[in-house]
Amino acid sequence: MIRPKPMKIQRGSLYQRVFLLNATILIVATLVVAITPATVSFPVELTEAFVLVAGLIAILVLNAFALRAAFAPLERLRRSMREVDPYRPGKRLEAAGPQEVRELVDVFNDMLDRLEGERRESGRQALAAQEGERWRVAQELHDDVGQALTGILLRLETLARQAPAELRSDVRATQEATRETIDRVSRVARQLRPEALSDLGLAKALAALARRVEEESGLLIRQRVAAGLDDLDDESELVIYRVAQESLTNAARHARATHVELRLEQTEDRGIVLRVRDNGVGLPDPPQARYGILGMRERALLIGATLAIENHEDGGVEVTLTAPLER
Repeated sequence: MIRPKPMKIQRGSLYQRVFLLNATILIVATLVVAITPATVSFPVELTEAFVLVAGLIAILVLNAFALRAAFAPLERLRRSMREVDPYRPGKRLEAAGPQEVRELVDVFNDMLDRLEGERRESGRQALAAQEGERWRVAQELHDDVGQALTGILLRLETLARQAPAELRSDVRATQEATRETIDRVSRVARQLRPEALSDLGLAKALAALARRVEEESGLLIRQRVAAGLDDLDDESELVIYRVAQESLTNAARHARATHVELRLEQTEDRGIVLRVRDNGVGLPDPPQARYGILGMRERALLIGATLAIENHEDGGVEVTLTAPLER
């Protein structure tokens, strides 16, 4: 059984300061009673009662001000702890104030380090498993379902040539439906497995993504990708691509937008910023944790990035992902 360690009273500790403050107030009150001609009779007279009540109020007021000053560092620490956002990692509290407060801040910062590290590692494993499953499903769609549909299409070609004239139009219609199904399966497979990202790099993969979304949704997508972003690792490129993909999908499906602006830029402090802004209806008030927002936040945490999703002042939604180039 683990027993708690006895509390050590350090010199100048909060305990000592509070004790000294209260002791000082009581000593002063005792001296006032001792050196003044004030007396208390029995039963207590009205004037004496007024004096006692006034003295008690003075002692309580002094004690309240003294304790407030003593515990002010803890109150500031409490407010600072509430400002810590788990979705904005890296923020740490400044160790200042009495010894106990500094030690508490150090323990809190150590706890944040452990939690962020464990969350990042668990998120990395979960997202790696998710990407692996995406690749497996895409491969099966391409190899199994796609080939099976292609075989059906070839069989329909033979049937169209052999079918009677009155059935030939139905067979042709079935052929067209099968071709559309093959195209849909191929489109889903491409969304699950961004081949352009691994083959051509992030900039060309984003360009291909924008063209595909334009063709499928009719959105006008203006894109601007800065040059010289070759320092990104594979994990960061995948996170940026997925966030852009989810943002464009939301704009196409839910925002009722007509055009979208996609920008990928490098900042002066060795960072990279992805911005996707549409001219749609904006987020509901209050905003809801849907449209893949939680998944995008988890991906951002994976690479130590911050994600902001908010309504733009000119209308629509703006998604901003800020990530470091070097991790």
